[in-house]
Amino acid sequence: MGLENGESSMKEPLLLHHAKKKRSLKVVFLTTFVAVLGSYVFGSCMGYSAPVQSAITKDLHLSIAELSPIVMYLGLSLINGPKLAYNSSILNVGAMIGAITSGRIADFMGRKGAMRISSGFSITGWIAIYFSKGALLLDIGRFLCGYGIGIFAYVVPIYVGEIAPKDVRGGLAALNQLMIVIGASTTFVVGTALEWRLLALTGIIPCLIQLLGLNFICESPRWLAKVGYEKEFYNALKRLHGDDEDAVTHEANEIQDYLQTLEHQSNATMLDLFQTKYMHSIIIGVGLMMFQQFGGINGVAFYANQIFTSAGLQYFLYIIKLLLYIYINEYFCVSGFSSSKIAIIAFASIQIPITAVSAFLVDNCGRKPLLLASSTGTFLGCFIAAISFLMKEHNLLQQWVPLLVLSGLLIFVGSFAIGMGAVPWVLLSEIFPINVKGAAGSLVNLEHWFGAWAVSYTFNFLMDWSPSGVCAASIIFVNKVVPETKGRTLKEIQASINS
Repeated sequence: MGLENGESSMKEPLLLHHAKKKRSLKVVFLTTFVAVLGSYVFGSCMGYSAPVQSAITKDLHLSIAELSPIVMYLGLSLINGPKLAYNSSILNVGAMIGAITSGRIADFMGRKGAMRISSGFSITGWIAIYFSKGALLLDIGRFLCGYGIGIFAYVVPIYVGEIAPKDVRGGLAALNQLMIVIGASTTFVVGTALEWRLLALTGIIPCLIQLLGLNFICESPRWLAKVGYEKEFYNALKRLHGDDEDAVTHEANEIQDYLQTLEHQSNATMLDLFQTKYMHSIIIGVGLMMFQQFGGINGVAFYANQIFTSAGLQYFLYIIKLLLYIYINEYFCVSGFSSSKIAIIAFASIQIPITAVSAFLVDNCGRKPLLLASSTGTFLGCFIAAISFLMKEHNLLQQWVPLLVLSGLLIFVGSFAIGMGAVPWVLLSEIFPINVKGAAGSLVNLEHWFGAWAVSYTFNFLMDWSPSGVCAASIIFVNKVVPETKGRTLKEIQASINS
């Protein structure tokens, strides 16, 4: 009896601990959901123009010259013409400027303050688009939306990485990429049914929900401790950990010990990032974003229709169109879908479930194995597609070319979604010390947006030489340079990288 009573007394604290942890995780999940609404806004801005650009041009009676002077710096010789150049130019310009300022805003205003600013700019941009009567207000709206998502791209993964426990941090940070994909896909599909002004109004909804939700979630404890708000720092930890006093005390001590090591170091500037002690982190961050973008994912997304047509895959698109007609003829006029729309919907149907799987695996398998598998898969997909076009050029096995191109692209998109799409953002929330997060985040975020623009602009060249070489180089880079961060605290990660 005494032994049984002893076992019972041991079980009760253990069960109580698990109950407290379960309650605290609910708060973390809710807090993460409010934050990644910004990622959904990011995706919806990226997916807006494609389904409605023809209707906008027609309704506003825009000529090529009136679309925007910014189109001219991109050049008008892109395969799909100036409309696509407009689609990616003005938004990317705003996003680049947002990226430059994102780190400083998040350091000065806090993570929640930066998200409020981003939502505010996005709402203003959508309203400008809704009321636009000509090219000027339309351009202003797209620029403001771009600026907003340029900040979101930095602050959302940083915030989630700072509030999440180490055992679920990777999966929660990967939700950033999942919500981007969902936002873009949802906006694209809804845009085939709604008029373009109404579609702009739907973009305001997640911004308003986030602004409301930000009133009920806590600020990043690490930022609060860094700026000296001690009372708010402890209150934030209590909200995240609930009644688990041991967890609150442990994390508070860990954060304060870490900040003491940075006590005599001021916030870094861009030039400070190139000091030896930060160089490893910068190489990892910039390298991952370079390989993510120059692997060609944006080119494949923007030019899917041209790739399919070049490979003789028109019939594949017609089959998908027929299946979509059978499935959703009650809701959409599918006969109005263009082949490019069908292609992007097909890619979205692959990216969403695989990105969701990635969010689950990143804390179970680790960051590095997913990146290696993803890099290998994107290389294989690019290589298969390149060989297929080479076979077509030399009239070899012509009947197999369309199937091989399709297989290569599906392997490429699926492999990208499981690793290179989401995991770099997870690592960026982990590898930078808090005193350099602002400057480093701005640099890496700017590199991300510049890479997205550069790949979209130079896709004709990429089609000639294939990005498979970049994908192969990414395998070597991940294997030799990128550390595994699974199950480690931010203090442990940053200490090991910058030692």
